[in-house]
Amino acid sequence: MLIDGPSELIFDYALPEGVSALPGCRVRVPLRNKTATGTILDIVADTKVGFELKPITSLIDPEPLITENLIHLAQWMSNYYGTPLEQIMRSLLPGAVRQETHSAKTRQVAEISNMPDEEELEKLSRRAARQHSILLLLKASGPLPVSELGGSSVRASVKSLQEAGHICITTEKVRRDPDAGEEFLESTPHELNEGQRRVCKAICDSIDSSITQDSGDTSTHPSTAPKPILLHGVTGSGKTEVYLQSAQHCLDQNRSVLVLLPEIALTPQTVQHFKSRFSALQDKVAVLHSHLSQGERFDEWHRIRKGEAKIVVGARSAIFAPLPDPGLIIVDEEHENTYKQENPPKYQGRDLAVVRAHLEGCPVVLGSATPSLESFQNAQSGKYNLLRLTERADGQSLPLIRIVDMRMEAKKQKGRPAILSERLRMDMEKKLEEGQQVILFLNRRGFARSLQCPSCGHVCECQHCAVPLTYHRTEERLICHLCGYQSVVPQACPKCHDRSILLQGYGTQKVEEVLKKVFPTARLARLDADTARKKNALRNTLRDFRARKIDILLGTQMIAKGLDFPNVTLAGILNADLSLHAPDFRAGERTFQLLTQVAGRSGRGEMEGEVIIQTFTPHSPSVQFARHHDYEGFADQEFEFRRQFGFPPFSHSALITSKCSHERLAEFTLQNLHQRLSRNLPANIELGVPNPAPTPRAHGLFRFQLLIRSASPRILSRHVQEVLASTSLPEEVSLVFDMDAYDFG
Repeated sequence: MLIDGPSELIFDYALPEGVSALPGCRVRVPLRNKTATGTILDIVADTKVGFELKPITSLIDPEPLITENLIHLAQWMSNYYGTPLEQIMRSLLPGAVRQETHSAKTRQVAEISNMPDEEELEKLSRRAARQHSILLLLKASGPLPVSELGGSSVRASVKSLQEAGHICITTEKVRRDPDAGEEFLESTPHELNEGQRRVCKAICDSIDSSITQDSGDTSTHPSTAPKPILLHGVTGSGKTEVYLQSAQHCLDQNRSVLVLLPEIALTPQTVQHFKSRFSALQDKVAVLHSHLSQGERFDEWHRIRKGEAKIVVGARSAIFAPLPDPGLIIVDEEHENTYKQENPPKYQGRDLAVVRAHLEGCPVVLGSATPSLESFQNAQSGKYNLLRLTERADGQSLPLIRIVDMRMEAKKQKGRPAILSERLRMDMEKKLEEGQQVILFLNRRGFARSLQCPSCGHVCECQHCAVPLTYHRTEERLICHLCGYQSVVPQACPKCHDRSILLQGYGTQKVEEVLKKVFPTARLARLDADTARKKNALRNTLRDFRARKIDILLGTQMIAKGLDFPNVTLAGILNADLSLHAPDFRAGERTFQLLTQVAGRSGRGEMEGEVIIQTFTPHSPSVQFARHHDYEGFADQEFEFRRQFGFPPFSHSALITSKCSHERLAEFTLQNLHQRLSRNLPANIELGVPNPAPTPRAHGLFRFQLLIRSASPRILSRHVQEVLASTSLPEEVSLVFDMDAYDFG
C-alpha cells in the first residue's frame, strides 16, 4: 500500500473479510491516529507476517483506477529515474482524479409520466399557467433538462407537477467535452501508395502477432512484445494516414490505441483527423493534455479507465492513460525534446512508450522525418525495426530550400540588422499576390531579446535569474522567460542614467510589427506562448489559417512540426542560428531537426513549395544537410562526433544539479557529493567535475552541475541512488538527479 503524501510510505494492510480489491484500487486506511488515503500496489495471499495487520478502513472506488501494468511502469520509473514512487503516482493519477474534490457533472431531466386530459389541462391553464406551459413544452419536445424549462423561477412549478405525478425527474451524467461545439466531417481512408502500404502492413502484422501471442498459452511460452518500430518518413510522406489505417486495424481487433504528440499545438489537428476518420466512434476518442479544465480531465480520464474511449490522443503525460487493453502505441514526432519532462519525475515520454509497450505486449511506432539519433542508432543496431517512407504521399517533390547569408544582407542595409531579407520579402509578395499562404518561423517570443545601454554596456537582467529580460511591447514590460518576473521599462540606463538605452535583437512581436508595415493588406496572425494562453486560441487560429482566413502565420516552435496546410507554398526561417550555438552537444541535431521540420510545412498540396533559411552561419553542417534533405548524411557525421567524445547514443548521460540561494553552499554540496561518488566508482562510469550551470542562477537559486556518463544506465542510476541515499544534505540545498538529461541550461 502506497500512502499519499510527500514521504515514501509503503505499508502492509489487511483486507477485511468480504471486501474484494485489486492492485490499483484507492482506499482509506488507518495511519497513526488519523485516516489516510492510498493506492494498493499488490495483493499477497500469504498472511504469515509475524504480527497482526491493521485492516483498511474502506474502498474509495471498488474498481482499480490504474492497471497493474501501469503500476509496474511506475516501479520501473522509480528504479531507473531515481524518483520516489509516490511522486510518480501523482503523475499516474492526475489531481482531478486523485483528489476527492471533483466528481462527475450531473443534471436533472424532466419528462412527462402522466399527461392530464384536455379538461384538466384547461383548468391548469387558468389556475397555474406556468405548469401548463411546462407540460406543453415537454409534450412537444420530449425530455428536457430542468435548467432549460425557465431557470430558478420554475422550480416551484416543476415540484408541483412532480408531486401531482404528471412529470418525473431523473438525474443523468453530463460529459464535459473538450471539443464541444466542434463539428467533425466524416473522412474516408485515402488510397495508400506503395511505400505506405508496405509500412501499414508491417505495423498491422505486428499488431496481429502481439494479439496471437497474448491469446496463447503464456504459461509455457511467455508473451513477448514485438520490436519497437521506427518509422522514418520524410515530411509530407503520409505518416498520419498510416497511423489512421493502423489504428483502424487495431480497433477491428477490439484493442485500443494510444497516440502521443510532442506539442499541444498538434493536438487539435490530430484529434480532428481521428474524429473525422472515426466519425461513428467520435465518443470513443478521448484527449489528454494540460489545457483541459479539471472537469474535462476528470471526465476524459474516467472514460478511458472504463473502456468507453478506445482511442486516446494526448501530449507527454498521456502515456499514463489507464487504457485497459492497448493494442498499439504511436509516438508522433518522436525526436522532440518536449517528450522529456522538465520537472520531477524527469521521465522521457518516448522511452516510457517503449517500456509500456513491452509491458502491455503491444507494438509501439516511433514516427519522425528526423528521428532522434538514439532511436536511429537503436534501429541500426537491430533493437528497433526500421521502416522508411522516402517520398511525399502526393507525389510532389520536397520543397526547394534556399540559404540567405544575413552577413551579406547586413552590408546591403548599411550595417543595420535586417529582419526580412530582400529575397524573402520579394518571395512573400509573389506568394501573397497568387493567393497562397506563408509561414514564418522565429523561435523567440517578445519584442526584443534585451535592453542594453550603449554607453556603459549595462543589460537589464532578471532579479532572480542570470538572464536578460525580454521586452514585450504588448504588455509594455520587461519579462523573464525563466521565472516570469516582470519589470517596468526604464526610460534611462539604471546604471549610468544615459537616456539612449537601446533594444537589442528581435522576437515575434517585433516581426509582427514589421510585417504589418511591409504587407499592410495581408491578414496576419501570430502564434506563440503569449497569444495561445486563452482557451481555444490556438485551435481557433489554426482553424482560421486552414480556412484561408489568414495569409501569413508567424510563430514559434508550436507551428514548426506536424501541421498540414496544403495552401502553404513558402516557409521562412528568420534566424536559424538561435539554437545552433547553445552549450549543448545536441545543438546541431536540434537545429537540423528544426530546420527540416519547418521546411516540411511548405508545398504539401498541389503546388510546389519553397523554403528560405536566413542564417549568419550558412556553412554549418546542420544548415547544409537540412538544405539537401539529407538526414542520413547528417546522422553519419554526428555519430562520428558523438562516438569520439562518448556522448549519447553511445552512452547514457545523467545530470546532477545542486540549487541553493547561497552560491558557495550549492557549490560545496556538489563538490562533497562528487567526492562520495568517486569512491567505489564502477569501472564503466565516467564522472565529470562540478561546474556552474550555463544559466548559473535561476528562480533566485544558484545552480551547479555534475555530468555523469556510462554505457550502462542501470549501473549509473543505481550507483548515484545509493550515494544519494547515504548523503545528508543541508536543508537549504536541493539536488535534482536527471537520468538521460536533455536540458543542460
